[in-house]
Amino acid sequence: MGLVLAGALPGAALAQGAVIRLEAKRDPQAAAQAAQGWADRFDGVVTLALPGGWTGIAIGPLPEDRAGPLLERLKQAGKVPQDAFVSTPAPGTALVPVGDTAAAAPAVVAPPPANAYLRLESVQAEPEARAALARIRADFPEAGLWRLPDGWFAVALGPVADDAAAAWLPVLAKADMIPDDAMLARAADLGEVLDAGQAPDLPAPGAPEPLPPLDQVQRALRWAGHYDGQIDGKDGPRTRAAIQAEITQTRASTDPGTALRLLAERRAAWAEAQGLAPLVDAATGLTVTAPLRALTFDRAERALSIYGPKDGSGAALILFSQPGGQQELLDLAGLVTALGWVPRPDRVVKPGHVTLHGATDAHIGAAEGWVRDGRAEGFVLIWPASDAETQTRLQAELSDSLTRHGPGANAGAAPTALP
Repeated sequence: MGLVLAGALPGAALAQGAVIRLEAKRDPQAAAQAAQGWADRFDGVVTLALPGGWTGIAIGPLPEDRAGPLLERLKQAGKVPQDAFVSTPAPGTALVPVGDTAAAAPAVVAPPPANAYLRLESVQAEPEARAALARIRADFPEAGLWRLPDGWFAVALGPVADDAAAAWLPVLAKADMIPDDAMLARAADLGEVLDAGQAPDLPAPGAPEPLPPLDQVQRALRWAGHYDGQIDGKDGPRTRAAIQAEITQTRASTDPGTALRLLAERRAAWAEAQGLAPLVDAATGLTVTAPLRALTFDRAERALSIYGPKDGSGAALILFSQPGGQQELLDLAGLVTALGWVPRPDRVVKPGHVTLHGATDAHIGAAEGWVRDGRAEGFVLIWPASDAETQTRLQAELSDSLTRHGPGANAGAAPTALP
C-alpha cells in the first residue's frame, strides 16, 4: 500500500485542479515501469500525455491550494525529487490512474508529419559539397546532400516535424553549430537526393517547464561538465552558456526547464548505475555520496580518513576535518599537494573555500575544502586519468553531498602536520 495522500481523487478523470509532476519518460515501457514504482510508494499516482510523445508521471488531481504545501513536505522528507513541481494540466487532459486497467488509455495521437528540413549550407560544386557534408557530419551524422533545382548543392538535416524544425533552427544557430543563414526548407525545394542521410532526433517543443532553483541548475550543469563557475544561484553568462551547451549537446528539448529536468533524471540514473551510496565516516564525522564499489577503508590518521582502491579500481578518497579556519584549510591544501594526491595543482582560493585540480598520465587528483562551523573540512578524490568523464561527475557528487553528521572520532586529535 502506498502512502495515502488525502485529496487525491481515484479513478480516471479529466484534469481538474493541480498535479505534482514527478518525472517524465519518452519511452512508453520506461514510463509504465517508473509510474508503477511511484504507485508502490503513493496513492493517487497518474500518468498523462505530454507534447512530443512524452508521458508525465504525477500525483493528483489535487486542490490547487493543497498541492504546493504538500509538495514542500514531500521534498523535505526526501520522498520526491527536488525538481518535482506543481502544474495545472491543460483542460481536457486525461489523468490515467496507474494500474487502472479499466480506465481507457489516452488515444494514441500520431506525431505530426516530418516534412521540414534544416538547409545548412549551399555550394556550387559537388566536390565542395561533399567536403561540406563530411565536415557537418562531425556534429550532425544524420545530414544529407541534395542537388538543388538551380544546379547548386545543399547539405540539409531532416526530415523533422515543422514545429521541431522551427524550434531547433534558432537554437542551433545561436550556439554556432549551424550557419546564421541556415534556413527551413521542404523536400521539393531541395531537389534531387544524392545522399539522404537519416532523420535526426530533434523532438518537437512541448509545454515549457519551470527551471529548478539556479543553484541546483549550476550543480547539475557542473556534473554534466558544462559549468565550472561558482555555485552562487545567480544568473549570469556562464550559467546561460552552460544551459545552452546542455540543450545543444543532448538535443532532448529546446526548453531549458525540460532540458534541466531530463538532465536531473540522467544524473539520478547514472548515480544508480555507478552504485553511489552514502559513506558515513566515523573518524571525521562526515557523510558523503561516494562510489563504494571502487573504495575500501584503509586507515584514519589525525584529521584524515583514507579510503584506498578496491579490486584494482585505481581510485582513492580522502576525507579531512579538523578545527580551524582559513589558515588550517590552506595548511590542509598544502598537505594534499605535498603528498602528491593532487599533482601540480591549479589552485583557487577564496574566503572559506579552496579547490585543487591536477593530473598525471595515470590519475586525476581533485580536492575541495570549506571552513564550516569552526572546522576546515573537505575531500580529495583520486581517479584514473583514463576515465575523466566519470571523475568530473564523481567530483560534483562529492561536492554536492558532503555534510557533517556529527562529531568525528578524531575531534580531539592534534592538527595534521606537513611531512
